[in-house]
Amino acid sequence: MTEPTHGTGRALTDDELATRQSLIDVRAEIGKAVVGQDGAVTGLIIALVADGHALLEGVPGVAKTLLVRTLATALDIGTNRIQFTPDLMPADITGSLVWDAGSSSFDFRPGPVFTNLVLADEINRTPPKTQSALLEAMEEHQVSVDGQTHRLADPFMVVATQNPVEYEGTYPLPEAQLDRFLLKLELPLPSREAELEVVARHQGGFDPMSLGEAGVRAVAGPEQILAARSAARAVEASPAVLSYLVDLVRETRSSPSVRLGVSPRGATALLRASRVWAFLQGRGFVTPDDVKAMAPSTLAHRLSLTAEADLEGVTARAVVEGILARVPVPR
Repeated sequence: MTEPTHGTGRALTDDELATRQSLIDVRAEIGKAVVGQDGAVTGLIIALVADGHALLEGVPGVAKTLLVRTLATALDIGTNRIQFTPDLMPADITGSLVWDAGSSSFDFRPGPVFTNLVLADEINRTPPKTQSALLEAMEEHQVSVDGQTHRLADPFMVVATQNPVEYEGTYPLPEAQLDRFLLKLELPLPSREAELEVVARHQGGFDPMSLGEAGVRAVAGPEQILAARSAARAVEASPAVLSYLVDLVRETRSSPSVRLGVSPRGATALLRASRVWAFLQGRGFVTPDDVKAMAPSTLAHRLSLTAEADLEGVTARAVVEGILARVPVPR
């Protein structure tokens, strides 16, 4: 997160600035355990405040799981981890009906999705049928079993990790599942300096399984999260910024490399993410630069490329960056 930028529009109140500071404190706590993944850290905080979900992608060993565990430690909220495997069943996620001999009836036994923060670890190692068990939970914050609806906690967030799809033993996520993730965050291999710091920390005794010993502590809870969400919803976007945002989304549908462009759901997702980004910058209004900053992580995973583009090595992120370069920015 950077210092507030200058501009014209609504200023944040003292309470909103205090809430923003609590999110900066969360980021500082994560930095005690995770090195060199600042973009992903900020992205997770944005998804949390925007009442969305995040998908982390990277090769094994770049701290995807550690990042989510550290976020959970820095927040005073409930958390569960689900290890996705080829034999995982939908009921293992949502819960199931269990016969109670005493009452001679079936009682619902909640699954691990009934918490505030769900870590769906290696989500693409389970078949699409099991992946789809999360769809209702992610979209409607509820689970339906045998005709009965069970509400989930508030706040509720799914953070899924996955290895690149070309890795052995992985299944591509269905398009409907991808569309439920507000952001897709790519974790690259660290720079030499960051990797050297990681090694030095481990030599100094850092244990990723004992975050408490690393000094990571809870610095925010449900109250601060809900307050941040309320503040982000109050961030204003001018008609010119909204027009620019819609133009970006519509341009994805006419790109020659794209088979299926971004839906209106993607447009609203970009607005939510941009408002949170502006809030984290210390502003009560959205600028075109906020939209540009959030567009790649919000839109790229919602694109389906043509077979020809895939063969030529075109990436969805490159398509979005090309659109950002050619769509006029309002003054």
